Amino acid sequence: QVQFAESGGGLVQAGGSLRLSCVASGITFANYGMGWYRQAPGKQRELVARITSSGSTYSADSVRGRFTISRDNAKNTVYLQMNSLSPEDTAVYYCNRFPIVTFQSVTWGQGTQVTVSS
Repeated sequence: QVQFAESGGGLVQAGGSLRLSCVASGITFANYGMGWYRQAPGKQRELVARITSSGSTYSADSVRGRFTISRDNAKNTVYLQMNSLSPEDTAVYYCNRFPIVTFQSVTWGQGTQVTVSS
């Protein structure tokens, strides 16, 4: 059974930083691309950043230059370093495999709440 356990969220002031972690189980982690996704109140879930099995990364325009995705295959863990946070980054952050056919077709963890105060 595939499971994802996200952690590291919290309340931070604008301009601050957080580092999110996600431990995956039930998959051969090193074989999969991984992504960080977020869902803000009243908005659809969106891809924030992704990293391929070979380590190639991509970040959405809204976070490029501020967020960095990385992975540690030995620990089955993917990270999201978030710097220069703004209130617009407030959301629940989830990790999952990348790519995903549809968000409804996969199992999600509980996510981790990130709240940025102005």
